[in-house]
Amino acid sequence: MSEVPLTPEFALIRRHFTRPASKALLGVGDDCALSRTDQALAITTDMLVSGTHFLPDTDPRALGHKALAVNLSDLAAMGAEPLWFTLALALPAVDDAWLSAFAEGMYALADQHGIELIGGDTTRGPLTISITAAGTVDPAHALRRDGAQPGDDIWLSGATGDAALGLAHLEQRVQLEAESAAYCLERLHRPQPRVALGLALRGIATSAADVSDGLLADLGHIAGRSGVQADVRFDRLPRSAALRACTDQSIAAACLTGGGDDYELVFTAPPARRDAVEAAGAAAGVSVTRIGRIVRGTPRVRLLNAEGAAMPIERHGFDHFAS
Repeated sequence: MSEVPLTPEFALIRRHFTRPASKALLGVGDDCALSRTDQALAITTDMLVSGTHFLPDTDPRALGHKALAVNLSDLAAMGAEPLWFTLALALPAVDDAWLSAFAEGMYALADQHGIELIGGDTTRGPLTISITAAGTVDPAHALRRDGAQPGDDIWLSGATGDAALGLAHLEQRVQLEAESAAYCLERLHRPQPRVALGLALRGIATSAADVSDGLLADLGHIAGRSGVQADVRFDRLPRSAALRACTDQSIAAACLTGGGDDYELVFTAPPARRDAVEAAGAAAGVSVTRIGRIVRGTPRVRLLNAEGAAMPIERHGFDHFAS
């Protein structure tokens, strides 16, 4: 008896995206995946579109890494333990070499964080990558955006601005030295989601968001959801050596406060938990910096200079529908 041949779509899925399931009850290969959990599910979806979120000639290994990293960053911001993800791909044509490299980059990051692919879809169309990821979290310890309280410190992991500076270099809006360019492009193409920090901040942070569209924009989501004002000290924002060395400091400043693709965590915590926050950062292997304070007032973000005076904000962050 001969075996029914696979269609090109299902052959592609079997070649590049099929692995045995370990966390799910049933993974890739059926009409639905099956999963069970005793905790709350944190679920997030992100879409990457060629020409909007990445350049068409982006290395497919880096693209596979980043496509999953942006979802892991959302789980980190919720303090969720990564569990599984699904992948939907629109492809202009089937390119096995490209798909193999994409899958390699994606699976390398998946293995690092113990998350598994359990299903998805493929179709023909402009190159578009959409991932839905899920993790588990105790609802009482989820790091929501609506928990910031007046008096809380505002903290930032790592540093912002480098990914946007790397993009500015690619677009020839700024010229970086070779070492700085390499660092910024690595930050742009292979961001490191702060999953371990998100887990360590459960029970400590009062609110959190990942910095995907720009520091001030994403902190603004916390301010809006919590009904508070967020005051950020410009002089306290951590800066990489590459950003400090940039010859165009106006571009550097815009990248620092409004550049996207950083995938750091901005979060709040009471002053009494400063030692706990620093211990969480140390345990996760990432620096954490106190950059401001939550106060009563109109829900907004203010950028302050070293003397405490308000500074103009030209651009809060990336807007997907801005003209």
